[in-house]
Parts: sequence; structure tokens; C-alpha cells
Amino acid sequence: MKDQPGSPGPLLRSAAAALSRILDPTIVLSFDRSGFRRHAINFDPADLDADLKGRTCLVTGANSGIGFATAEGLAARGASVWLLCRSRERGAQAALALREATGSRSIHVATVDVADFGSIRRFAAGFRAGAVDVLVHNAGVLPDERVLTADGNELTLATNLLGPLLLTLLLLPKLRASGAARVIFVSSGGMYTQRLSAADPDWKSRRFDGVAAYAQTKRMQVTLAELLAEALAPFQVVVHSMHPGWADTPAVRSSLPRFHAATRHILRSPAQGADTVLWLAVSAVARHSSGRFWFDRKARPTHLLSRTRETPADRQRFRALCAERVPEFRSLAAAAPPAPSRPR
Repeated sequence: MKDQPGSPGPLLRSAAAALSRILDPTIVLSFDRSGFRRHAINFDPADLDADLKGRTCLVTGANSGIGFATAEGLAARGASVWLLCRSRERGAQAALALREATGSRSIHVATVDVADFGSIRRFAAGFRAGAVDVLVHNAGVLPDERVLTADGNELTLATNLLGPLLLTLLLLPKLRASGAARVIFVSSGGMYTQRLSAADPDWKSRRFDGVAAYAQTKRMQVTLAELLAEALAPFQVVVHSMHPGWADTPAVRSSLPRFHAATRHILRSPAQGADTVLWLAVSAVARHSSGRFWFDRKARPTHLLSRTRETPADRQRFRALCAERVPEFRSLAAAAPPAPSRPR
């Protein structure tokens, strides 16, 4: 990183890195606002100096929170941005706010419910852009009760995993047309608490636990990003997952009210939570690898606890689950070599 006028000097950057090695293991002082500010001392501002004119970017769940902040960053850099939102009204309101904030007239809204396979298929069939350069899977849910979708999938599984997988595969021809496409899964630090498991994905034989279901599907997203990274590498499509830390978003306030009440004074802003999403979408550095898990612009281990490490058999069962629920994944999975469980 080259020093720029007003940028932190090498002494401050070294001190921040040393302090992070001490404080990051506490989790709280890494995932919170202070963690972002400390980590940001070593960010290279030039990484986000990108001209996205002529690029098409899709962001799910873009009407608020991290999705909105991501869309704003992409639009501000000249991209044609599509807001994929379940509610057309909220999507239209977000588009208006983004046009006013960025001056862009290349912001579009599509009504897409990522938990509904029919909705996804209708969108993909009617989407006329010649290429998709960036696809951000940001939409997510954390329900209080077990709900099945019209396709028979548990809502959390459908929204956080199966829908994004189907959308990626249906848009694959357009991602390939880009020649340098990026697919980004917005996961969660909560995934660190869970081991990959394809057993009872619809919570038929267990008492439903919304927080656990959310964390499990966020773990699944990280594994899916690894599988897709291998399968899509021949098409010049890179796939990454990331987690945003603890951000103050409408979803957190509504789904985790007690957590929000206890941490509201230390939560990151939506823009801080979205920073790494935007960095993965636009920086040259993010094109140098695929299938990695990121936090605050740095590749991170996917496991902090030995009990969460999966076996190759766990991964194979997960692959089978994806192929069973999303038929389009079968041909892709058959063409790709089995993904080993790598040390992380």
C-alpha cells in the first residue's frame, strides 16, 4: 500500500496490526465498530478507486442495510445497479433514495423473492442485460418460527442458500459473458458456531431454532462459495464469501432485538458492514483468488473451533442436498471434481 496524503503512516499501521492481533480473538472488539476502525487503518483507499461504467451489478435485499449501502457504493462508481427486492414498493423507495444520493440514473428495481423458485425463474428468464459483472447475495432471513415455502423448503434454507444457488446458476450464461464476473455471498460471523450438516435441513425432526437455522445456512453459504469457486473457475467467474461484522441494520433490529439492545452503541454502520462486499466487488486484489472467506478486506479462516470442522463426507452430503433441491446444480456438480475439506 502506497502512502497517500493524509493516509496513516507505517508506524500507525504497524501499531494497528499489532493491536488487532491482541484484540481480534475477543470477537467483540473485532466484529464491532472499533474493530472496523482499527482494521481500516491498513486498508488501501486506492482499492476502491474503480470506474464501473458499463458494468452490470445485481444486489439482492438491496432496499435497506448492507444491501442498500453496497448498491450505493456500486452506483457511485458508475455501475448499472439492479436492486433485487421482495417488495416492489420498498425497492422503488430505495432506488429513489439511491438516485438522489449518487446522481445515477442507472438504478433499476426487480421484484424477486429469493425464497421462491418461481420468482427467481421468472426474473432470470426476463432479465435482458447481456452480461452480469457482479452478483451480490445479500438477502437473508432469521424467522422466529418454522415456515415452509411453496417449493417445500424451510424458509431460512430457501432464502439464504437454495435461492442464491438457483439464481447464480440461472444467470451463469450472463456471468460467463462478463469474462470477469464476481459472485459474493454475504455470510455472518454466526457461522463460526456451526458445523456443516445436511441432516434435517428443513427442521422436521427438531424443535425449530431460528438463530441456529440462520447460522447453519450461513455456514452452508461459505461451503457453497468454495464449491462454486471450483466449478466456475473455467468460466472466469470468481466466487467469495464474507462476513460484515456486527452492523446496525433493520434486519438485526427486527430479528435480534435483545442483541441489538445490548450492542447498539458498538455496532458498525451499514456502510462499514458493506465495505468488504464493495471491496470484493470492485478491487483488483479480489480477482486474484476465488473461494475464500473475507472479513474487513482480509482472508480469514473458516473455522475458529475444532468442533465445527467438517469431514469430506459432510461436504459430499451437502453437495447432494444442493443437487437434490436445485436440479440445475447436478450437471455443474458432475462436471466439477469433488471439493476436499481443506485445512483452514
